[in-house]
Amino acid sequence: MIRLRLALLALAAVSLVAGLLVGCGSEPSHAGAGVGAGVRSLRATSLAVRDRAPYAGLGTWVDGFDFGPAYQAGGAPPPVTPAVIDDMVAHGVKTLFLQAAREDTRSPGGLVDGVLVGSLLLRAHAAGMKVVAWYLPRFRDPAVDVRNLVGLARFEVLGHRFDGVAVDIEFTDDVPDVAERNVRLVELSRTVRAQMGSDVLGAIVLPPVLTEVVNPAFWPEFPYHEISSLYDVWLPMSYWSFRKESSGYKDGFTYNEESTRRLRADLGVPSAVVHGIGGIGDAITAEDLDRFAQSLVATGAVGGSIYDWSSMTPAIRDALTARFPAGALPAPG
Repeated sequence: MIRLRLALLALAAVSLVAGLLVGCGSEPSHAGAGVGAGVRSLRATSLAVRDRAPYAGLGTWVDGFDFGPAYQAGGAPPPVTPAVIDDMVAHGVKTLFLQAAREDTRSPGGLVDGVLVGSLLLRAHAAGMKVVAWYLPRFRDPAVDVRNLVGLARFEVLGHRFDGVAVDIEFTDDVPDVAERNVRLVELSRTVRAQMGSDVLGAIVLPPVLTEVVNPAFWPEFPYHEISSLYDVWLPMSYWSFRKESSGYKDGFTYNEESTRRLRADLGVPSAVVHGIGGIGDAITAEDLDRFAQSLVATGAVGGSIYDWSSMTPAIRDALTARFPAGALPAPG
């Protein structure tokens, strides 16, 4: 089960809090007393309510390859550390979407890195940011996928838990049989829904333009109707930078707007709550961001983001901030 063991918490809490205090500018007059006060101030008095709020406004994405030490070649330091939270906040980011777990031998037990996941969560909450944990099921071992997702829902450190959990539904390689993959997806969704009760659950999905127009063979007969009632927020991965100019979809507005319309039609829910994801960060321009932001307004999305933080240049981060004043969606018009 994904969770920080009590022993790990005991060993890690002081170092986590000390790092957070330094990052937040605290200057305790006595190290021991200061850290003790920091632990008390960071300990949550009640668990976060999991509603739709974390999906609203400007978000950003970090995957396990960006912050997990085990994923770095040659022992290089990860490009993303907890200190990056400060820069995110400065750019108006309201929510961090964090790949906290992976099915991978480099993530034993599921968590990418327990101490770092806890540190990112605490630092984000200390800065007033929300954190949505996401996980990519491979569908080859349904029990493992369920364990990892339920583990994220139960993960807690110093009384803090994730503000949301989202399922990244896109992996096809391990279960090439579409019918069997669909069965496993539906069962996984039902099981996780039952475990999470009334908590809001997010679905990160392939953009329907990809699966219905560009490459219908990628995931045909996707079971939208079977899972429509099991998720509360839908996050289409409208990465227009992957598309060719000749397709007409290498455009932040066209690709996301049509994908959102198709998604709601496929779900049979015209009012489905959507948070659009654009990208990829190192292959887009400020003009692309304008078009993408316009698509979010046109479709009535609650929020938007670019995949991912690490790949965006400082200039693109600044351009994104300019289009999401105070982390909110642009005004219509």
